[in-house]
Amino acid sequence: MERFNGEVRDREKVMRGLKKSTDSGILDAYQIYHNYIRPHEGIGNVTPAEICGIKVEGENKWKTLIQNATIKKQVKEDESM
Repeated sequence: MERFNGEVRDREKVMRGLKKSTDSGILDAYQIYHNYIRPHEGIGNVTPAEICGIKVEGENKWKTLIQNATIKKQVKEDESM
């Protein structure tokens, strides 16, 4: 988490108003990247998600995450009907 906060601070220097633009989703997307896509040297070049037993398959991990989220949303909508 400390690394993530440091990276956000570094990014904020070049992207003024980053924290103020809460509707943009930039910070949410970066947090997803940090936890599900980016390997971390300190934990053996795997993602924090993999340490927790969550493996994101495929060449394009962003695409896989979006597809999984879409499927999950559709299932929830179908269950609520």
